[in-house]
Amino acid sequence: MSDMRIGGLASGMDTDKIISDLMKAERMPLNKMEQDKTWLTWKRDAYRDVNKQLQELDTLAFDMKLQSTYNSKNVTSSSSAVSATASATAGNGDYTLSVDRLATSAYNYSETKMTKNGETFDPDAKLSTQGNNLKYGVTLGESFNLTTYNAGGTKNEATFEVTGDKSLNQILKEISNSDLGVRAFYDKSADKVMIERTKTGDFNQSGEFSGAEIGFDNTNKFFTETLDMTPAEFGGEDAQFTYNNGLVINSHSNNYTLNGVNFKFNEVTTGNVKVNVSNDVNKAVENIVEFVDKYNNMIEDLNGKVDEKKHRDFLPLTEKQKEDMEEKEIELWEEKAKSGLLRNDSVIESGLNSMRSHWYTPITNDGEYSMMSEIGITTSSNYRDNGKLLINEDELRKALNDDPESVQKLFAGTEANPGVARKIEDSIENTIGSIERKAGKSTSLDNNFLLGRQIKDLDKEMDDFQNRLNDIEDRYWREFGAMEKMIQKMNQQSAYIMQNFS
Repeated sequence: MSDMRIGGLASGMDTDKIISDLMKAERMPLNKMEQDKTWLTWKRDAYRDVNKQLQELDTLAFDMKLQSTYNSKNVTSSSSAVSATASATAGNGDYTLSVDRLATSAYNYSETKMTKNGETFDPDAKLSTQGNNLKYGVTLGESFNLTTYNAGGTKNEATFEVTGDKSLNQILKEISNSDLGVRAFYDKSADKVMIERTKTGDFNQSGEFSGAEIGFDNTNKFFTETLDMTPAEFGGEDAQFTYNNGLVINSHSNNYTLNGVNFKFNEVTTGNVKVNVSNDVNKAVENIVEFVDKYNNMIEDLNGKVDEKKHRDFLPLTEKQKEDMEEKEIELWEEKAKSGLLRNDSVIESGLNSMRSHWYTPITNDGEYSMMSEIGITTSSNYRDNGKLLINEDELRKALNDDPESVQKLFAGTEANPGVARKIEDSIENTIGSIERKAGKSTSLDNNFLLGRQIKDLDKEMDDFQNRLNDIEDRYWREFGAMEKMIQKMNQQSAYIMQNFS
C-alpha cells in the first residue's frame, strides 16, 4: 500500500471510494480489538489508582502503630534561658534545673596584625610573592601538624605543607576541609587569622598541649610566627547544669537529654527554671482523625467505583473516530466510556469488606480497651455510608487523657495479637497484591500481570489482522485493476468495430 493507486480510468467508477468502503467493513474486527485494548488499558490504570490510595492509607496505618502518634508531648518552660522538646517516652511532670555554664567552642586568633606597616597583603596571592609583606615573614617548605580531640579520648591529626605556590587562603581552606573539625579564615579588616572548633565542649582530657582543643606547639612556625598565634586558646568549655538542686551534670554541647526530654541551654540562669511535660492530646486526636478521614474518603471513592454504572452504548473511541470529533466531544464521550471500569470488582469489594470488619471486631490485648467503640470510634448506622466511621471527639480525648498506652495497643497490638491498624495493614497488603497480579505496577513488565498479558496478546492479534487487511486491500486493487484492463480492452475492440463499420 505504499504506492499511489489511481483507478476507474476505463470504467469511470470511483474505485478508491469503493475499496475504502469495502475496507471499512473489513476493518470492523480491528476496530473492536482497538477498543478492547483501550478498555483494558483504562482498567489497568484504574486498578493502579486504587493501589495508590491503598498505599497512602497503609502509610497512615503504619503511623497508627507508633507510640509517638498517641504520646505526643506538650513542653513549656518558665524561662527562655532553657527550651525543651520531649519524645513519646518522656515522663510527664515538672523538671527543675539551673544552668551554671554554657558550652563554648575553642578558638584562637592572631595576637597582632600580620602585615607590615604600609605594606599590602593579598591572601589569595602565592606566598612566594607575599612573604616580604608579612610582619614575621613565612618559612616556605615547612610542614606543620594540628591536633583536635573527640569524645572518648580519640583524636584527629593532620599535616599541612607551606609552599610558595600556595596562598594563605588555600592553606586555611585545607585546614577547614580536613577531618579536624575546625574552620580557619583570614579577616582583612582585622588583618588576623581566626581558627575555631566547629563544635562546643572540652574534649582534651589528655593534658597534651596544656589541654588545648586545637593543639599545636612552638615548633609550628607558620602558626607562632607567620600567623602570630600562641598555643593558649579561648573557650572550649563544657556546659554545666544542676538538676533538681542536687545533681551536677556536664555536657559537651548546650543540649542534654534526660528521661526522654531534650533540654537546650540558651543562657546561664540566675536561679531554677521549671520545664513541664504533659501529653499533647490535641496532636493525638489530630493523628487519629487524619487516619479515619483518609479511610472514609477512600472507601467512599472505592464504593463509588464498584457501584458505578457502565454505559454499554459508549465504547472507547478509535483513533479514526477521534479525527472527526471536537476535543470537548471526545472528553465527554470518554467520561461516559470509562464509567463502570471496576463495577462489581470482587477484589476491591473483598478488600473493603475485610477492612470494614476490623473496626468492630474485638481486639485481644492487655490494655483497657478491646473495641473501637470504647474510645469513641463507631461505624455509621446509615447503610448508604457503606461502613464510614464516626468519631466522638469527647470520648476519644477522654481515652487519650486517661490511658494513651491502651489506645495505642488497641490500634497496634502485637504480631501475635494484632490491633486494628495492623489488621488493616494486612487487608491492604492482600488487596494490593491481588490488584498487582491483575494490573501490575508502573515498573512491571507486561508478561508479569494478567491485563498486561491480555494487552500484549491483543497487540499481536492486531498486528496479524492488520497484515491480513493489507493483503485484502491489495487483492481488491488487483481485482479492480483486472476489471479495468478488461473494460479497457473491450473499449478498444468496440472502437475498432465502429471504425470498420463507418
